[in-house]
Amino acid sequence: MLRPRRFAQMLRPGPPSPTLESLRPGDHPEFFRLAPPEGASRESTIALDREGHFFHDGVKVEHPGLARAMHTWIRRHPDDGRFILSNGYDWVYIAVEDAPFFVRRVDPEGGAIWLELSDGTREPWDPAHSRVGQGGALYAPVKASSEGGPFAAKFTRHAQLSLAPLLLERGDKVAVELGGRSIVIGEGAEGPPADA
Repeated sequence: MLRPRRFAQMLRPGPPSPTLESLRPGDHPEFFRLAPPEGASRESTIALDREGHFFHDGVKVEHPGLARAMHTWIRRHPDDGRFILSNGYDWVYIAVEDAPFFVRRVDPEGGAIWLELSDGTREPWDPAHSRVGQGGALYAPVKASSEGGPFAAKFTRHAQLSLAPLLLERGDKVAVELGGRSIVIGEGAEGPPADA
């Protein structure tokens, strides 16, 4: 179980840029294999629900800065593939109910649609490799070049609704108008991402 003091320690900001004198523990090649501090465990009661909200010990994380930071700490453990939170100084396992990332906003721009993700990053949307899941929820593969990627990102209701003006019906399929061409959503998908 994650102890409150240890959880608070994860929030401490690190040095602005690592130097030989100030490498973070996360820069060490064995970082994810080191035993936890004495009396602590790598298992935690932190969970990310299917709407993109973090909970700790069953209580929703309400502090917006902490919630934003936690979204940036999501990783996969390099050995077992389980989801973890890691800020470079410590790490713990977490439970992810659905997708590890969420599309908060979509921005049509220059013949592409950019996705703003829950960790604050942006990347272009690939509708052909996206998929429609349970209840009509839309998922996109993201962070393909990240360690442990690609990951699934679930569109929030707001993001999915904001796509409506760009969608077209193609028989029994849905397509999106992108850069002067229509792309059927999911036409290149090979099945659901492993984490969704």
